Amino acid sequence: MSHTISQFEQIIDSCREIFSKKLRDYGASWRIMRQQSVTDQIFIKANRIRCIELKGVAKIDEGILPELVAIVNYGIIGLIQLALGFAETDDMTPEKALELYDGYANKAKELMKSKNHDYDEAWRLMRSESYTDLILMKIYRTKQIESNKGKTIISEGIDANYYDMINYAVFGLIRIQENSK
Repeated sequence: MSHTISQFEQIIDSCREIFSKKLRDYGASWRIMRQQSVTDQIFIKANRIRCIELKGVAKIDEGILPELVAIVNYGIIGLIQLALGFAETDDMTPEKALELYDGYANKAKELMKSKNHDYDEAWRLMRSESYTDLILMKIYRTKQIESNKGKTIISEGIDANYYDMINYAVFGLIRIQENSK
């Protein structure tokens, strides 16, 4: 599992670099997004991946990889927004945004380590398309919880679903990286 941890960290570092560059370009403009909008943004990314997988071709010159990176980054944004709520303006410094990013990325890694221990890295035996379907399922669960005003009777909350989306996206990115070698 130490190989998986180093792969996870490498992928998160790449995602963080893109997040950081976008912070320089746009600031933390995402702070104005309400929770539902973040979830819908992740849906757009996952749905595009599924469309590319089903059609076998993309007409826009961006493949699956940047969409998975976006799912990781919007998943972390979702966790930040869940904790802080949305703002009326870009109210966060890049330094604070990156500090929060690192904290949630680390929590995602710890969850991945625990689940990999219990499931014995079963994700490595899954088809890449299954990651897409599982991300979409988590999105639909999140939308339902949001419709229920964040309340659940027995199920995990929105945060657990965001963490799972992040981790499945990282698994997809690891798989792409491994297949490109």
